[in-house]
Amino acid sequence: MKLNEIKDNEGASKDRIRVGRGIGSGKGKTGGRGVKGQKARSGVAINGFEGGQMPIYRRLPKRGFNNIFASEYVTVSLGRIQTAIDAGKLDVTKTIDAVALKAAGVIRRPKDGVRILSGGELKAKISVEVAGASKAAVEKIEKAGGSAKLLEAAAEASE
Repeated sequence: MKLNEIKDNEGASKDRIRVGRGIGSGKGKTGGRGVKGQKARSGVAINGFEGGQMPIYRRLPKRGFNNIFASEYVTVSLGRIQTAIDAGKLDVTKTIDAVALKAAGVIRRPKDGVRILSGGELKAKISVEVAGASKAAVEKIEKAGGSAKLLEAAAEASE
């Protein structure tokens, strides 16, 4: 085999259809566009056009609001943390924070901070330092003999 002899398998690629090249091609005359009308012409873009009727996107009222300053937290359940501890990815003796969770592969990116939720069981005694946590999660951590330090609460108290 030589490089100049390499070619595709027979039937692996179809030839392009030459539209509008005579009646014998089967795609002549109107070129597969049907007959007359706006869509048979060139340069037509009619997404959302309803024939002059007021379009639905203009009939419906504008609703809602998107706060561009809102903090976006990554949520992590206590069960997920316990799984990482059991797998040996998280060290119980050290403080568990966003950096430790990222290194353990529990979260992909910390965004504006990590918020811990109470889902799952926690058996290990852990010390957590995160942006936020639900009351139930803090109770479970303290019940297991650990401690939870919330960074957002400290920031709000200092203001």
